[in-house]
Amino acid sequence: MVEARATLRYARISPRKAKIVIDLIRNKPVGVALGILKHTPKAASAILDKLLKSAIANAENNHEMDVENLYIAEAYANPGPTLKRIMPRAQGRAYRIRKRTSHITLVLKEKE
Repeated sequence: MVEARATLRYARISPRKAKIVIDLIRNKPVGVALGILKHTPKAASAILDKLLKSAIANAENNHEMDVENLYIAEAYANPGPTLKRIMPRAQGRAYRIRKRTSHITLVLKEKE
């Protein structure tokens, strides 16, 4: 089974926020998924839209797959490294701020 994939590493969005949008598009045809991403008011939808278009281009150009029959077979966001920052607080204390990153992967396959 031929599959096309696109991976975005070190995306500056937490995996938890990305997974909310990923769950909306998993197992959907690519045309439907693009429509969902276009009308979803989440920060992750713009990132995933660009990544999905990249996966479609990979399928078309590298694997000679038919774009009309593509669907999102797998989609997941794993945690990447966390950037640790300091926020000054009252009485000389310092609180830790965690700026989380994600590794997002989309896998496209053709319907039989």
